[in-house]
Amino acid sequence: MLGQAARAEAPDVSARPLARPDIEAAVLATVTSAALGTSAHAPQRSLRPLPRPRLAVVRAAPAQPALPGAAPVRATVQDPITALLQNIVGVPAPAAAAPSLTGASALAVARSLRPERRPGGFARLVAAITPPRATSRAGSVCGVPEIKGQALAPIPGRGACGVDQPVRVTSVSGIALAQQPTIDCTTAKALNTWVREGVIPAVGRKGGGVARINIIAHYSCRGRNNQPGARLSEHSFGHAVDIGGITLNDGTTLTVLDHWKSNTYGKIIKAMHKSACGPFGTVLGPNSDRYHQNHLHLDTARYRGGAYCR
Repeated sequence: MLGQAARAEAPDVSARPLARPDIEAAVLATVTSAALGTSAHAPQRSLRPLPRPRLAVVRAAPAQPALPGAAPVRATVQDPITALLQNIVGVPAPAAAAPSLTGASALAVARSLRPERRPGGFARLVAAITPPRATSRAGSVCGVPEIKGQALAPIPGRGACGVDQPVRVTSVSGIALAQQPTIDCTTAKALNTWVREGVIPAVGRKGGGVARINIIAHYSCRGRNNQPGARLSEHSFGHAVDIGGITLNDGTTLTVLDHWKSNTYGKIIKAMHKSACGPFGTVLGPNSDRYHQNHLHLDTARYRGGAYCR
C-alpha cells in the first residue's frame, strides 16, 4: 500500500539542481582586489593611453618690460615628453641651458663642435704606419717585399771600387725608379724608407701623387764631384744615388734644378730633401755647393757625429 502511494505522488520529471556558486572566480576577484587595492567593480579593460603629442610644445617666456638696447625675448622650446609629464604630475621644468633653435629638441646643440686641427707631421705619421702599396714578395730583393729588382753578380771594380752584393732596383714602395740604380741592399733599404716616409707624404695628392723617382746617377767608380784625383765618392761602392726630381701621375715633372726655389713646387722638393736626412747618412742639395744645383745626393755613409745634411 505504501509503495503504491509513493509511486502515485512521484513527479513525472525530476527537478533540475541549482548551479553551484562560482567560488573560484569570487576568490580570485577578492585576492586581486586586496593585492592591488582596487574595487571589485574595477573595469575589466584598462583605458587606452592618450597619444603623445607630435609637435614640440612652445611656451612663451613671461612678458617683461623691454629695456633700452635689450635683445628681444624668444619663445622657449620644450621636449614634448617633458611637457606632458609637467602637465600630468607637475614635474619641474629643467633649467635652461644653451639657447636652442625653434622647433628643435631640447637635446639639440645650437652649434656643432669644430674638429680639432691635425697635429704637425700628420701625413708622415700616417705614411709610417700605412702598409706599403707593394707587399708581394714576387720579384723582391734584399728581403724586403716593397723593394723590387734583381740581384746581380759581385762588381769587382778598379782599386777599392766595387760592390760585393749589388742589386738593380726597379721600384720601391710601389714607386717606379728611372734610371734603375745599381746599389747595395743597405742603400736600397734607405731609399725605400725615404720614398715611403718622405717623398710620398711630401707630394700628397698633388698631381695625383708620385708616379716615378728620377735618378740621374748611382754606381760609378769615380772621385767626388767627378773631380780627377779627388777622394773616391760613395758612388764607387754602391752606397749613393743622385735624385734629379720626380714625375707625378698627371705627367708633371718636378726637378731640383727648376723647382728648388719655385713658389709652386719648391716646398715639395725641400720637404723631400729634409726627410732624407735620417734614412741616409749624407744629404746634399742646392744649398751645399755648386756641384749639387741640379740634384739631391743621398748616400749611406755613417759618421760619428750623425747624419751630414746640407
